[in-house]
Amino acid sequence: MVTTKTTTHNLEVRRSRRGAAAAPLATTPPSALVYLPPPSTTPRFLSPHVPHVSGTILSSSTTQPTATANEEQDILTHEEQERQRLKEEVKKLLVATPDYPLHKLYLIDAIQRLGIGYHFETEIENSLKYIYDTFHESNDLRSCALRFRLLRQQGYYVSSDVFNKFKDCQGKFEESMISDAPGLLRLYEAAHYGVHGEEILEEALKFSASHLGSMIHHASNSLSRQVSEDLEMPIHKTLTRLGVKKFLSIYQESRQDMLLNFAKLDFNILQKMHLKELSDITKWWKALVFGKKLPFARDRVVECYFWILSVYFEPQYSFATKILTKIIAMTSIIDDIYDVYGMINELALFTDKS
Repeated sequence: MVTTKTTTHNLEVRRSRRGAAAAPLATTPPSALVYLPPPSTTPRFLSPHVPHVSGTILSSSTTQPTATANEEQDILTHEEQERQRLKEEVKKLLVATPDYPLHKLYLIDAIQRLGIGYHFETEIENSLKYIYDTFHESNDLRSCALRFRLLRQQGYYVSSDVFNKFKDCQGKFEESMISDAPGLLRLYEAAHYGVHGEEILEEALKFSASHLGSMIHHASNSLSRQVSEDLEMPIHKTLTRLGVKKFLSIYQESRQDMLLNFAKLDFNILQKMHLKELSDITKWWKALVFGKKLPFARDRVVECYFWILSVYFEPQYSFATKILTKIIAMTSIIDDIYDVYGMINELALFTDKS
């Protein structure tokens, strides 16, 4: 890469000026010379950097028995075929489920939280649009809150005034709601989709959070775990893939169905794809030999990949995931040059020339 060669050349010029026996610069074309400011007499104080971890993470699996390439391909082909079969079954279920909000909303919510919503984006969009256009009123807290969250999550505007019906004559949320743990949980999740100035959602958040915290020890195991997880990290603030992993363990306690089987299989296939992506990125990173050329820089390629994976986890974005990871990793190198290596006069020149 041009950038790597230029960086190496600059470092070699820097070393030759600070040491002895530098090669004569007369042999270098004048156009290729890069002016560097006079060396500073101030010693560099390099802060400790994060050790190189990517190789350790990837090589940790080498102690386990590995299948041959043909065996791995056969397994992957079988899994892909099974996933496609289950996908068609779930699609039929989604289409066949009545559009009465409660049934369809619960199914859509489960599909999205199990991490398989990207397979059915068109079907989900059509169903939510129909629900948005057709069903407006509901006296059931669970369906009302779930409809509010899913529609706002999809980009539809739903007035927060729909929750006024759950207040008493004094303008406070009805005490009868306290015994409805699933309803309170739906209200708590919906309240996080409020915007500035929606006071009723701020009230709903405080009301639901306070009462959910007191009922964790009295609810069923699966509900108690879900309440505990959501209070710690609400859906709106959870990284998609981490949220899927948590919800899978909760969902399977009460369900053993086609939807769960499809979600587990899809999760495993995506995880293999992510490991392959990370392996490719790490090979690219090691080939640049930054650990030797720029020993002061941190090895953050795994961290950078994790950042991007929180945005692009779907298979169709695999190329974008790799490219953005590489961009952030290179940006991290520049950041370390500023933070722990470059002197003020050098950085000023670098900034002016950039």
